Amino acid sequence: MKKNLNKNIEKNKINEPVLFKGKKIRRVIFNDEWWFSVVDVCAVLSESPTPR
Repeated sequence: MKKNLNKNIEKNKINEPVLFKGKKIRRVIFNDEWWFSVVDVCAVLSESPTPR
């Protein structure tokens, strides 16, 4: 049971947002690949208040 708890803790750390230019970008690892939120990336790169 302890191993499962450690995996959950590690998984939660991986899913934390990453900071880029002071703004948060949501991310998740899926099938050993990083997936980032397109809306968050567009908001950072375009500096738009309404990136959607």
